[in-house]
This record gives sequence, structure tokens and C-alpha cells, in this order.
Amino acid sequence: MVKQKDGFHGEQALILPPAIVQRMKTEPSTSLLYITDIGFYPKAFNHFRERTTAIEQYIFIYCTEGKGWYSLGGQKYNVNSNQYFILPAHIPHAYGSDEKNPWTIYWIHFSGSLAPTFCTPTICRLTEIKPGMHSRIHYRTELFEEIFRILKMGYSLENISYATSVFHHYLGSLRYLQQYRDASSDPHLQDDTDPVNAAIYYMKEKLDKKITLNELAGYTGYSSSHFSTLFLQRTGYAPLHYFNQIKIQKACQLLDFTDMKINQVCYKIGIEDAYYFSRLFSQVMGVSPKEYRRIKKG
Repeated sequence: MVKQKDGFHGEQALILPPAIVQRMKTEPSTSLLYITDIGFYPKAFNHFRERTTAIEQYIFIYCTEGKGWYSLGGQKYNVNSNQYFILPAHIPHAYGSDEKNPWTIYWIHFSGSLAPTFCTPTICRLTEIKPGMHSRIHYRTELFEEIFRILKMGYSLENISYATSVFHHYLGSLRYLQQYRDASSDPHLQDDTDPVNAAIYYMKEKLDKKITLNELAGYTGYSSSHFSTLFLQRTGYAPLHYFNQIKIQKACQLLDFTDMKINQVCYKIGIEDAYYFSRLFSQVMGVSPKEYRRIKKG
């Protein structure tokens, strides 16, 4: 197998300069918890990293799709979709994607005096984040994107201080998972038993993935035919048509408020083929993604 560290189609990554990292170590607003590296690798085929010499950063990896693995202390752990782990600082390790079903991962290297509190022996273990009516995965992903965007804007003290604050909340949403879910005020969560609301919320939690009608129906506990009829009656759209619409809605937000390339936007909404994405976008919005981005809004 050809092993590679980075260079994946649709990837995003930022490595903060050493001078900025050194400043964060001493600034009161950032020294408690700060980011040194951050990125997103979609379908990271042949992704592999081995560090025989330990580094001082903790490494957070969140697998949203596909499979991978990591080894620590002479033991290997398999990683599946919707799982995350944190590798402790100062300990050699290795990790990589599955050869047949490569993972899609959000990853962050971080440090600071508070960093060890997010990687105790019980917290560092492999943890599953299942999509559901109270999971709020889509909101957590937006937090990640916000951190990435603010750091791309530059490394002023205000920017890195804000990014650090958001990152603390991001880690807190995982460290205190039940409290994070209980605090939701999403109106879709008012009726857990409503199959249409449940399906729509599930779609939002899976915007970066492909889902099938059988999967949606199974999640709500209905047969595919019964669920499709009910969904169409309530929304006026077939379930997968509706799913594509909210994917494109998310794509519009990314085109409007980020400088992501078109192929990066594709992966963020679970579409690997840029040509298919362009056709679908044009069908829904009436213009291509490039044309849409040029249109002045407001």
C-alpha cells in the first residue's frame, strides 16, 4: 500500500506558524487551550501517519464516514463511522484509513494547560456519536467550520482568541455529551415520535453522507412505502428529493460564506462527483455553483 500523510481531493488544512503557536502559549486568553493544526480529509485513501518520536500536542480525530484505525501503547484499535478519539501528547502513535473503505475525518492538534482534562484514560477511549433526534451533529460540524474560517482570516490575537473559545465549546460538546444534547432548543425536537420530523432531523445530521430510502424508513420504524407516502403528504416532496434540497441549501451557505472550492463543498454535503453536484445544484437553484457564487446577494 502507498502511504501518504496528506494531499487528498477536497481536503482542507491549516498549520499555524510556530511564532503564532508560541504566542498562544503565553497569552492569557489562549494559553489554557489552543489549536496548532486543523483539517478535514474526505475519503482519505491511503492516509497514514506514524510518530515514533512523541509530540507535545493532543490529536483529536473524528471519523464521520468510512473506517480507519489507530495504535497506541502497542495496541491497535479499529475506528468506524461516527466515532472519535483523542491521542494523548508525549506518547508515540500511528493511525491510518482503511484500505477498502477509507475514512473521512475532521482532525485537530491542540495543546494548553486544560488539554489533559479532555484526554483522561476514560475520555481518550474510542467514543461513538450516534445520529438521532437529540444528537445535534450538524451544529457541532458548524462549530468546526467556524473555527476553520476564523483562523483562515488571519492570526490576530482577536481571531485566535475567538477560535480558542469556540474550540473549547466544541470539545465540551463531546466531553459533556448528554448535557450538550439536553441543552438543544431545536423546534424539530419537540415531538420525538413524529416520523416526518424525525426523518428531517436525521437528514440534517447526515448531510455529509449518502442515505437510502430504506435507511430513512427504518430509522422512523415504518415500511418504505408507508413512510414515503406519509412524507410526501406532509412536505410535498419525496424523501430523497427533500434530502437533496437541504444538501443544496447547505451548499449555498458554504458558497456564500466561505471561500471553499467547489470540490470541497461537494464533500461537505456527501457528493463525491463534482459534475453530478453541478447538475443537481443547477436543477435546484437554476444556475451552476460558479454562477451562483458570482450573484450578489442581499
